[in-house]
Amino acid sequence: MNEIKCPNCGKVFQVDEAGYAAIVAQVHTEQFEKEIADRLQTVRRELEARQQAAITEEKSRHQQMEAQKDQEIARLQEQAKNLDETRKKDMEALRAAEEMRHRQELDEKERRIIELQASTKAFETDKQLAVTTAVQKKETEIAELRVQIEQEKQTAASRLQTIQEDHQHEVSRLEAEIERYRDFKLRQSTKMIGENLEQHCLISFNQVRMMAFPNAYFEKDNEVVGGTKGDFIYRENTEDGIPLLSIMFEMKNEADDTEKKHRNEDFLDKLDKDRQKKNCEYAVLVTMLEPDSEYYNNGIVMAYQYEKMYIIRPQFFISLISLLRNAALSNIQTRRELMLARQQNLDVQQFEQALFDFKDKFGRNYELASAHFTRAIDEIDQTIKHLEKVKESLTKSENQYRLANDKAQDLSIKKLTKGNPTMQEKFQQAGIDVK
Repeated sequence: MNEIKCPNCGKVFQVDEAGYAAIVAQVHTEQFEKEIADRLQTVRRELEARQQAAITEEKSRHQQMEAQKDQEIARLQEQAKNLDETRKKDMEALRAAEEMRHRQELDEKERRIIELQASTKAFETDKQLAVTTAVQKKETEIAELRVQIEQEKQTAASRLQTIQEDHQHEVSRLEAEIERYRDFKLRQSTKMIGENLEQHCLISFNQVRMMAFPNAYFEKDNEVVGGTKGDFIYRENTEDGIPLLSIMFEMKNEADDTEKKHRNEDFLDKLDKDRQKKNCEYAVLVTMLEPDSEYYNNGIVMAYQYEKMYIIRPQFFISLISLLRNAALSNIQTRRELMLARQQNLDVQQFEQALFDFKDKFGRNYELASAHFTRAIDEIDQTIKHLEKVKESLTKSENQYRLANDKAQDLSIKKLTKGNPTMQEKFQQAGIDVK
């Protein structure tokens, strides 16, 4: 038990533990709430004081900022006023300077105009003097050129006279040559005429061989190919061995009293075949046939029916060889490039042929191997089928053995003697029960 004394009357009370605890709790709760209320009141007064102080301080700071802004506005207004006055002064100074510069430019332009006018007058004077001098110089040159032209006319006339005389001599020579050939024909047989024409061409070539064709081959064609041959073959190679020119020649002539007259076209087909057989680039028919034909008498004739074939009179024999040789020389670089291209093409063809041979041999080997492989596979398949049949037979045999074994295991004397009274009696006599 606990004793509690009343503070008012001084009377002592006896209370148990539970009552004492309730009283203590009650006293503590009221005291705690009072302390809390007092503390809250104190805190509230402090917060109000602080808020009032903060408001007062903020109002003071705001008033100071407004005063500073008013001062800054006044300062900026004063500065703007000063800048405006400065700008007006600068504009007036700039306007004055611009006017001064404009006046100076006008003065400079007027001065340049005066100078240009003076220069123009001087240029006109100099130009007039230069034109006069140039005209005089050109007149002097024209006079000199007229003298030169007159001299060149006289020289050209003299040269023309010389050329005409030379041409007349050449015509006379050719006419004499033609007449000489005609005389040959009258005095010789057909065979002799042909032989003399060949001899004439050979002699004409040998006369200029060392000077014009030092590296050329020009001999009789003695090789019969396919039953025919030409008369002469001309061949020439460059120093590095490149074929330069090759010509198959055929010489034809006949006497005027020959009964059967031939024409040049009669021999062109054979000549072209001989050219191809002997691998010649050109074919030339040197002919005295059809002597009255202006078509053949006027110069070198191209036989358009055939490739690279010409028909000429004997007097153009050397000239045609020279023309063809010069054309070949001008194309020698092209021939070199062509031979190089052909060689490269030959190399490519050889490579392609080697590759084709390899592919062909490889293909044959592959086909043989494939055939052997296929045959082996077939044989294996057949063997597998045979083994499967054997397996099937063995499996069936095993089943039969199993059935036979089952039947053997199930076999008994009772089953064997069933329906056989005689055997049943014998087994029973032997002491074996069969029923």
